[in-house]
Amino acid sequence: MMIIMKPSATPQDVERVIEKIKSVGLAVHLSQGVETTIIGAIGETHSLPTDTFEVMEGVETVQRITQPFKLASRQFHPENSIFPLDGFTVGGDELALVAGPCSVESRSQILETAHAVKEAGANALRGGVFKPRTSPYAFQGLGEEGLELLAEARQQTGLPIVVEIMSQVQLDLMVEYVDVLQIGARNMQNFNLLRVIGETQTPVLLKRGLSATIEELLMAAEYILAGGNKQVMLCERGIRTFETATRNTTDINAIPVLKSLTHLPVILDPSHSTGHFDYVAAIARAAVAAGADGLIVEVHPDPAHALSDGRQSLKPEKFAAMVRQVGQIAEVMGRRLATVKIPAHG
Repeated sequence: MMIIMKPSATPQDVERVIEKIKSVGLAVHLSQGVETTIIGAIGETHSLPTDTFEVMEGVETVQRITQPFKLASRQFHPENSIFPLDGFTVGGDELALVAGPCSVESRSQILETAHAVKEAGANALRGGVFKPRTSPYAFQGLGEEGLELLAEARQQTGLPIVVEIMSQVQLDLMVEYVDVLQIGARNMQNFNLLRVIGETQTPVLLKRGLSATIEELLMAAEYILAGGNKQVMLCERGIRTFETATRNTTDINAIPVLKSLTHLPVILDPSHSTGHFDYVAAIARAAVAAGADGLIVEVHPDPAHALSDGRQSLKPEKFAAMVRQVGQIAEVMGRRLATVKIPAHG
């Protein structure tokens, strides 16, 4: 249920509505825009008449939220969510461009990649340190050593780091090091993990599950938002279909659909959605043209010898060419690539 306050409503009017919501056992979520204040009453509201709040001072109107995802709904939060990320913003006119290897393999590999993607125009660095692999015998990541290497790369380049978290037990360690917690496709519906991440204030990149619907993705985001963490980015990374020509099937439709349903930023992963470096740039261009707020791309200096996902990784020079292309499309779409300054000691 949304309680929309009058422009003339006082802080005291808002506080009385909040106290009333709490008194009937509902959770409160406050959304204060430039012109409109909306107070969300979250919980079981079907039996609660709207005039419970309509008669209160400062209330303009009360509406029921029709979508099952309440806080993620554009109905609840009409304006795009825009939040800062170490020198640039996500969800506004700037285009987020996250790049780096699937796995952090060594100091030389991650530092070389970080400087290369920075020079090409990336504004954030990705790298896996705890790897959810299909085979238990495959490379599982460097763990905390990998986080230390990513932190060094951030110090040298100024790029914030995006790292996948796999388990609740990793949370304290991860928030000590990383700027954005990535929730992978396999963990999209790990509700216990979503709940504890919701209690942090660390930005989150939530990837769509292999066979998840758009509604299921938004309901997963709802868990994080309900915990109080409002800095959530959604990521379309391809879904599993009957087609085998590519690793997954890129759901380009998901970008405009999500943009219409939710205020949260939408990122596309052309690496996992195609599984082959030959197709990455084309899907990246399509994503920006479709209205994506950013891209997350796998880049490796020597893909042939990568310990994971080498086939879908771009070499730095190919990534630089892709950035030039998506930058031109971004301009047509009224967007621009965000830039991050290199630290003085870099």
